[in-house]
Amino acid sequence: MRAARLNEFTHDMANGLSIEDVSRPAASASDDVVIEIDGAGWCQTDNHIIEGMWEPYVGKPLPMTLGHENAGTVQAVGDEVTLVSPGDQVICHPVQTCGTCRPCRQGETMYCENGAFNGLTVNGGFAEEMITNERAVIPLPDGVDPTEIAPHADAGITAYHAAKKAVDELNPGDAVVAIGIGGLGHIGLQCVDAMSAADIVAVDIKESARNLAEDLGADVTVDPTSEDVGEEVEALTDGTGAEQVLDFVGSDETTAIGPEICAAGGDHHVIGYGGHVHEPAQAFVDGEFAYRGTLVGRYAELQELVALVERGDVDLHTSRYDLEDVNRVAEMLEHREIDGRAVITP
Repeated sequence: MRAARLNEFTHDMANGLSIEDVSRPAASASDDVVIEIDGAGWCQTDNHIIEGMWEPYVGKPLPMTLGHENAGTVQAVGDEVTLVSPGDQVICHPVQTCGTCRPCRQGETMYCENGAFNGLTVNGGFAEEMITNERAVIPLPDGVDPTEIAPHADAGITAYHAAKKAVDELNPGDAVVAIGIGGLGHIGLQCVDAMSAADIVAVDIKESARNLAEDLGADVTVDPTSEDVGEEVEALTDGTGAEQVLDFVGSDETTAIGPEICAAGGDHHVIGYGGHVHEPAQAFVDGEFAYRGTLVGRYAELQELVALVERGDVDLHTSRYDLEDVNRVAEMLEHREIDGRAVITP
């Protein structure tokens, strides 16, 4: 079968992956599930993996098939699998967990001590087929297109996980700022809108992204190239500041804005990444401001997100590309030329 493989780390996105013939996976373990991939979302993290950014954290010998936002049709299952059967359509949580370690017992599936991450530590879904385990698959409701929903396996669940944490701190009439209304941000904005009565401020340098934010429920949009974000938030909140900031960009410039626009006790959720946090310690003490990281989300949260999708509360904007287009997609994402989410269709 065909697969998009990473053979060496590089910053040259035009030649990052190569299309190769590899063996089809087989269900050998009792909990194995083999998926025929209908859609695999392309993520900024894929670009970072190609660059080698994740290698110091989760070193994995190359070559490897990338792709961690996967959905498709079950082809084969292990002897003890009962949740799904061949022919079922599923979305795959990116982490294959063991279920027996302490974090798994506590429901913190992202911290599994024996987990495998598709497309990062084991072969992923930029291929005709992929192998995962029963604990990672979620059956899709009738009428939900696996190709369309695939990016929710990471982009959606990550945005939802951050939005859920933020909503816990939001009261009706509070302000929340969403920075970057792209592949993650347009999902997170809808999640906040569906789960709270807060006023949403959407910040993006692209007019098309700001227009999308308005369509999806933003109360105010701000162009940071021509408007002062701090002044806009101050005017909206009568000087109080935003209770929560959802940073879907994670650059040096966006992380720096948190202490300026957050209310006392507010949080700046770092969801996108690639930049750094450079703030004096006093910024954290003054008003008990906090930065909070976001690492994908729990299996149960992906179930919750699928429910929001089925209800029509979260709409995913996607564009589809053939497997042979993976490097072009990587380049387009690098240059911010994709609105919403790109989906590879092997």
